[in-house]
Amino acid sequence: MAVSIRLRREGAKNRPYYKVVVADSRSPRDGKFIELIGTYDPKKPDHNSTLKLDRIDHWISQGAQPSDTVRSLIKKNKMQSASATPEVAAPTASPDEPAAAVEPAAPTAVAEESTAAVESPATPPPLPE
Repeated sequence: MAVSIRLRREGAKNRPYYKVVVADSRSPRDGKFIELIGTYDPKKPDHNSTLKLDRIDHWISQGAQPSDTVRSLIKKNKMQSASATPEVAAPTASPDEPAAAVEPAAPTAVAEESTAAVESPATPPPLPE
């Protein structure tokens, strides 16, 4: 069975909306499919597709052939996910640089009262004679 990753048309007349599906290459365009792995809205500007890249990699490793449009969408999504990853990741300190010291927070008035109560004895100190 030849499996392909292709677009399935949804939406109204003159308002196309596509779902990215894994389907037998012999099934009709809007017919039976194996798995839904993403969406594509050509009318939307900028980031107009969502894809499950891990599932796409799985199906391609199993021999599925993406259509030309889906191949283009995969490439765009991989580039966007690669460019978004460094922004999200926190910078790590190099081994040569010392780690920044973290100072404890200043105690609050309630905490000072409770520590003062703990430090003072229950009985008053003896008076000097």
